[in-house]
Amino acid sequence: MHKNSIANVIVVGAGVCIVCSLVVSTAAVTLRDIIEHNRLVEQHRNILVAAGVIEADEQAEVEKLFKEKITPRIVDLKTGEWVDDVDPQTFDARAAAQDPKTSQAIPESQDIAQIKRVADLRPVYLYEQNGQLNRLILPVRGMGLWSTMRGFVALDADMNTIENLSFYEHGETPGLGGEIDNPQWKQKWVGKKAFDAAGDVRIEVIKGMVNPESPDSIYEVDGLSGATITARGVTNLLHFWLGNQGYGPLLDRLKNASGSRSVAAVEFVGEEG
Repeated sequence: MHKNSIANVIVVGAGVCIVCSLVVSTAAVTLRDIIEHNRLVEQHRNILVAAGVIEADEQAEVEKLFKEKITPRIVDLKTGEWVDDVDPQTFDARAAAQDPKTSQAIPESQDIAQIKRVADLRPVYLYEQNGQLNRLILPVRGMGLWSTMRGFVALDADMNTIENLSFYEHGETPGLGGEIDNPQWKQKWVGKKAFDAAGDVRIEVIKGMVNPESPDSIYEVDGLSGATITARGVTNLLHFWLGNQGYGPLLDRLKNASGSRSVAAVEFVGEEG
């Protein structure tokens, strides 16, 4: 067969494709555990950042610090109670949210975060100092303009003051919606209040700049120029996850824990209701 014949070109091309496919498949299988480990380490880093244990760009022994400083727990979203017979370390939150056996469909009229389903159980993360609950780190997700935005919101022990909001996964437009990653914008969330005196979720990203003289400024964060839909998505996902369909029952239990910040008090409220 002539080396420049059509048949020969097809054979060579097919051979190259097969070899490349084998190489890629082998690499994917071989590196799967490493990729999963790195993903988990990066998630733990984001939790530590949300907890205020490390800075975003700080070099740290992430796994060591995570084990020392963070207590993962599984919560039943409907009741707000801890679920102790499920291991937080092996619980797959994404799989649980997609499985009809372990999740609930959200009526379209109530799905402000556009996530379609919510899992019955969710992982949360507690950060203590001197035996006192210092911060509660809550995983959140919701639609932006182009993508599902996934991140963490960290609340102070009063279960109202926002200490950190960060996103570790999204596909928003760089320079516009992608500014949710901008450290300067993330800093604007620190100290804001999630709930008003009546217990309603009030935190929101507004259009334009916050007027510091406004009585509502404590619930408002500066908008993102040219990214109205992304900003609205951030507001919506926070209203969903801090509301009754999300972590609302858990937050109510923690707020009513006899004014104590200790995990012992949290355990009591979770078990006795």
